[in-house]
Amino acid sequence: MSDTQSAAGNRIASLLDANSFVEIGGQVTARSTDFNLSSAATPSDGVKTGYGTVDGSLVYVYSQDASVLGGTIGEMHARKITNIYRLARKMGAPVVGMIDCGGVRLEESTDALNSLGRIFKSLAMTSGVVPQITAVFGNCGGGLSFIPALSDFTFMESSNAKLFVNSPDAIEGNSADKEDNRTAGFQSENGNVDFVGTADEITAAMRKLIGFLPFNNEDEGSAVPCTDDLNRTCPGLASTVSDAADTIRVLADNGDFFEIKKDFAPCMITGFIRLNGATCGVVANRGDEETLRARGIEKAADFISFCDSFNIPVLTLANASGYHRCMCTERMTPKTGARLAYAYASATVPKVTVVTGKVYGSAYILMGSKAIGADIVYAWPTAEIGTMDAAAAAKIMNDGADADTIKAAAEEYGKLQLGVTSAARRGYVDTIIEDADTRKYVIGAFEMLYTKRENRPDKKHGTV
Repeated sequence: MSDTQSAAGNRIASLLDANSFVEIGGQVTARSTDFNLSSAATPSDGVKTGYGTVDGSLVYVYSQDASVLGGTIGEMHARKITNIYRLARKMGAPVVGMIDCGGVRLEESTDALNSLGRIFKSLAMTSGVVPQITAVFGNCGGGLSFIPALSDFTFMESSNAKLFVNSPDAIEGNSADKEDNRTAGFQSENGNVDFVGTADEITAAMRKLIGFLPFNNEDEGSAVPCTDDLNRTCPGLASTVSDAADTIRVLADNGDFFEIKKDFAPCMITGFIRLNGATCGVVANRGDEETLRARGIEKAADFISFCDSFNIPVLTLANASGYHRCMCTERMTPKTGARLAYAYASATVPKVTVVTGKVYGSAYILMGSKAIGADIVYAWPTAEIGTMDAAAAAKIMNDGADADTIKAAAEEYGKLQLGVTSAARRGYVDTIIEDADTRKYVIGAFEMLYTKRENRPDKKHGTV
């Protein structure tokens, strides 16, 4: 079947620049002879592999062909995929995988299982070396679901793609009619998918994401000529605090913001922008007086770790008044909170924080404070930094006092302890800036930090 006829070939052609694809291993076929497999036509053994360019940059790609034995994984199929990853590591270029697979090939039994394990190992060895993107266009079930999870970013076609470990009917007390856990909506809301859309939409989004990312972990980062005003002021920026996604777009070059995991933990925003043409990762609390939730904390920690792996500076917009009060957050936050603290503290990339609202208690510490490693911290004049809300603090310090006494104590506490001037006097805030000047201050800080070098204790890896 030719590239123009197969879905696998069409997906590659849609992703890569026109006429840039060079196939590798096009003549490979299945080697197993069990169950008369040798009598079946297995062109390319069900997966097209090769390389091409996206906007002129080298990218390695594989695309499974469901028309050949259901796109199932066998020995030679897996060998082709792992070869692509080996080349990508050697050349320092991203890998894009396109999944449409019926699972491991039953006719090859343990050979197929071993081959799937080799793919897992190849992805693990490539993690943190070059960016890995996986797009699910068809079936991706059982052990195959670990391939997107081992990748850095996962895209999923909205109508036909299915991502799952167990089918809905195999889950006790569930059915497809009750809750279909295979759908793009279910998987994106639970954090397993970064972007959902039609086939054309996810292809365009992958091309855009690749443009934001460095080629590998030794690359100094992705940069393009800046066509926006470096000294552009942002009048009324404080009015966007109710949704930090709007704040981010105003700050970004030409308003261009690529959000990651939009449907998962919307209380926390993560994504990429450009500042003076250079890629920057952004972490922000969604809304005014937003509280931290366990899933949002987890989302931020994962994103910061990715940015640090690939030398992408991190901008944090901090606005968290505490922790959400629910059993889910209570169960998960000790572990996820520790992971976020670890991610910020261990990251050696440039880190700039802007306090845009109220940050209280350890939530303030977690959101990119100077204590856990921020290089530069700015704050708007209207921001508040302290142990807790003034009214709550006054009640504790004046337990049993009348309402007037507590009110007066709250006013005094607010003036003495919560204003950003207090934090600035102690060096926890470097500069108090007007909201309208945020863009130029942040750009200036990252330019100053461009040559940052910071060592950490030698160790194999962390345990958090």
